Parts: sequence; C-alpha cells; structure tokens
Amino acid sequence: MQPIQHIPEAIKRKIRFVLTDIDDTLTCNGRIPSVAFAAMEKLQAAGIRVVPITGRPAGWCDHMARMWPVDGLVGENGAFYFRYDAARKRMIRRYWKTERQRRADQDRLDKLKRRILEQVPGCAISADQAYREADLAVDFCEDVPPLPAESIDAIVRLFQSAGATAKISSIHVNGWFGDYDKLAMTRLLFSEVFETDLEAVKDRVLFTGDSPNDEPMFRFFPYSAGVSNVRRFADRMADPPAYVADRTGGRGFAQIVDQLLAG
Repeated sequence: MQPIQHIPEAIKRKIRFVLTDIDDTLTCNGRIPSVAFAAMEKLQAAGIRVVPITGRPAGWCDHMARMWPVDGLVGENGAFYFRYDAARKRMIRRYWKTERQRRADQDRLDKLKRRILEQVPGCAISADQAYREADLAVDFCEDVPPLPAESIDAIVRLFQSAGATAKISSIHVNGWFGDYDKLAMTRLLFSEVFETDLEAVKDRVLFTGDSPNDEPMFRFFPYSAGVSNVRRFADRMADPPAYVADRTGGRGFAQIVDQLLAG
C-alpha cells in the first residue's frame, strides 16, 4: 500500500466515480465527521459521482439515498441498490432476490441466529437488524465489548457451515444466502443506473474502504485507497488497497478526496 500522496496526477484526472464503504471509512467512532460529508459534496461539485457501498441495512440506505450527496448506493453487502430520483420524487429499489426469496432466507437466518448466540459468548445481533431485508449482522465490537479474533472466526464458521456467505466488516460479521456480493450489485447499478459496463470504466473509479469485506472491490479496481485503519486487517487480506491515507475513518476519506481533487 502506497501513501495516498503518491497517487499520480494522470490517475487523478481519470477518476469520474468514487465508491466508498461507510463504517470506519466515512465514520470516526461511529459518527460521520463534517469533513467526510463535505468531501462527498466536493466530489459531486467536481462532476464525480459518489456511490456508498455498505453492509448497512435497507432502512438506513433509504435515508442515505434520499438525503446524502450521493448518486445511489449498494446496501447489505450487495443485496440491493437504492437510488433516489429527485426529479420524479421516486425511490428506485433494485434487489438481487425476490421478496419471496428474501422471506425464506430470513427464516433460515433466524434459526442460524439462535445457534450463533448460543455458541459464541459475548456476541450480539446488531442493533440495526430490525431494518435489514436480506442478511444477518452479528455484532462483535460496535455495541458489545470487542471479541477476540477466535470468536469472530467462529461466527464465520457457523455461517459457512449453514451454507451462508459470511463477510467480516470492521464491526460486524454479515451473513446471507446467495451468490452476490458488493461487486456483483455494483455491476448492476452501473449497468442500470449509469448505463455503462463497469468493466469498461473500472479505471475511472476510485474505491475507498477499510476492512476484509471490501476486498472484492480492492481486487477488482486498479485504483483503490484505504483509510489508515485498514492496516489492522492487513494480515486478513490477500488484496489490500493500492493506496492508504495517513488518517483514520472519515478524516482519512477526506484526505483521499483532497488528494484526488488537488491539481
């Protein structure tokens, strides 16, 4: 990972999209600092589209799509994308699975939830679970005392033994049934919202993140950047970001944007 200050001018001039994780990438200690929100506004003012790619729930994503300076977002680790059409005053919601499939998955996840809580002491179901439509989020440090790596790995194994996909974020283990992820839904968003093939424009995208569940994006995009707290997961990622900020969370994101827009 090279310092973000080393990103070449030729690359900065190419970027037309910034995709970003939210937790511990836009946030600091669970809150979004004003510099991170202002950075998104600066990007839009410069003609660069902003798309959060997050594990957060549908209920939160509805709010973000309506009220944040963004051009759409992917939520629940790829279960859907939302985009608010301000001109028509209409929310566009695109899911990977049908409503019937999501209900069936929730029944399976409810059973798995009980098993995880019984077998991994100290974990909890995320406080935002009530607003989710497609996955199960197990909290290992957001609202509970931080669990050791062995407990986090045990949660992942329980998901996988049930046939679910499991991804570790900076605060949760998210599990779901299905072959989608953040990247798969991002491809759909680019095709259906921006009417472009993501493969054809990936060298005009900068992705920012902080943790292992961002790894498919770090691997796919030639230009990616981590906030400095990504370093704590370095031993868990085969594909880290190309560049890294000096600062943590949202302040690191703001630093990345300032470097991108400096010319």
